[in-house]
Amino acid sequence: MERSALRLAEGLEIMSLSCDRDRQKRLLDFLALLRKWNRVYNLTRITRPDAMVDLHLLDSLAVLPHLSGADVLDVGTGAGLPGIPLAIASPERSFTLLDSNGKKTRFVQQALIELGLKNAVVVQARVEEFAAPAGGGYDTILTRAFASLPEIFEKTKHLLRPGACILALKGQASDEEIRTLTGFSAQIIALDIAGLSAERHLIRIGVQE
Repeated sequence: MERSALRLAEGLEIMSLSCDRDRQKRLLDFLALLRKWNRVYNLTRITRPDAMVDLHLLDSLAVLPHLSGADVLDVGTGAGLPGIPLAIASPERSFTLLDSNGKKTRFVQQALIELGLKNAVVVQARVEEFAAPAGGGYDTILTRAFASLPEIFEKTKHLLRPGACILALKGQASDEEIRTLTGFSAQIIALDIAGLSAERHLIRIGVQE
């Protein structure tokens, strides 16, 4: 655990992300829960401690500077990624962690309880069937790019507030893909993640006021 703690602290410093020791401990507690449940639930193929810090924690937290507003929806959260690390690091925001897989949402619910995360809730549903909460939706919708950009927008548009944004996490990204979106502002943001050499990009799709 000491090695993982050091790797996390160094990674956060390299990425210029502010996260106090209490939050860093909770992030590592989340990894411990993930390892424990993974033995039975098969939640992730990434099991080496160093790789879990890089690919589950730092990869998730790279999105932190790009979140907008107070209410965030994590579509296809799976084992709570990137939603749980972001909720730990950003307690001033409210997170809804959405997934259609009951096995994974049961783990996420237990993780929220054991970590004492009061600013996150888990919902088991398909995104196209999920109704926006009272108050008119979300400021940021976050997804690991489960489909093409036009399809992502089509399936989530009913959950967006005016002036909101969609953040689609991808490996490689291209201007050609951006051009498939018409009538919206979109930009490709390269993410520099400590410990990772693979490409990571964030496509930000802005919604008009």
